[in-house]
Amino acid sequence: MTATELPAKPNTNLCNAPFDALVNAPVEAVIDNSSAGDSRLDDSFVVIDWQAPWLCHLNQLDYISHAITQLSGLKNDPAQTDKIENSPDIIAKVLNTVLQQQADDLLQSLPQTKPALNNQSHTLRFVSQNALPEGEAYESFIGTTGNIPTRNNLHDLFNGSIWLTFPKTKALLNYYHMLEINQQGIGASRGRVRDTITVLDENGAILVTAEPSIGEALVDFDWQKSLVEPREQWDKPKQSNNHSRAAVYIFGHALLEKLLQPRKALCAHSIVIYVTPDFFVLSLSERISHLDQKVADYMEALLSQPDVTPRKLSPLPILGVPHFWAENAKPNFYDDSQVFRSGRRQK
Repeated sequence: MTATELPAKPNTNLCNAPFDALVNAPVEAVIDNSSAGDSRLDDSFVVIDWQAPWLCHLNQLDYISHAITQLSGLKNDPAQTDKIENSPDIIAKVLNTVLQQQADDLLQSLPQTKPALNNQSHTLRFVSQNALPEGEAYESFIGTTGNIPTRNNLHDLFNGSIWLTFPKTKALLNYYHMLEINQQGIGASRGRVRDTITVLDENGAILVTAEPSIGEALVDFDWQKSLVEPREQWDKPKQSNNHSRAAVYIFGHALLEKLLQPRKALCAHSIVIYVTPDFFVLSLSERISHLDQKVADYMEALLSQPDVTPRKLSPLPILGVPHFWAENAKPNFYDDSQVFRSGRRQK
């Protein structure tokens, strides 16, 4: 069985339906078609809460959760354990299947890299980490081949999910990585441009709002005016509301990994994208497609600034986002000055 013969993507949205609504199709054969290596399927997959509100914007979630849940179950089968632990491209195959299904559903071609340094654009696909040549920079390899090295662990599963959700933005960020690597090489420090990219890529969040005062208040560390007072204007991830005026979509794959064990102190680095109210009338898939282009444009402008640093990204205590965490329904949740600080610390 090839990657494209994996079970069809269920038509169920996990944010609105229980697990037993999913299609129970087998995935064992993907193991048999995987090449041998020393990468192992990470045991932490079983702790993912696929119903978490901060995962609801990942359109491909239903297929991935279905496949990963089955693969995790197979690890308890002694007959399959060795095959799984010696198959370095299981997660890459799952992600490639979703990549193709999304293109088919949208009647679009597969996403591509943004060409840099006189390179042509390349069609994106996920490959085993073993495909990355020794000594070659990860970002340069993606830019020159379109191949995204992927390990069988949670970090790379979430990274792949963000590539699937925001392909234009991820390709744009990789493009700027390539430019900087070509100019600066690989040294002890990344430099301000690559630092900014890395912080957003690993720990970023996108505040999209049709109410400018909400975005401005967030940048100003005014938690009352950004998160508390306009609470009724915030979108509920599991219940789309055409009258919403603000929502947060997580971009950082490391942040998604941290949220497996939610802590009040978790803080994202955010950007603010302003939209018209019509944005919230769109379906989730339309919102994300529109947002992908907006974020790519925003980051291109930001990374072109001569003074860009990670400090251009606004701190956002992620569990303070309305409807992300039950405890933030109480106004005193935001009284914790160690989390909801009044401003950046002075040097």
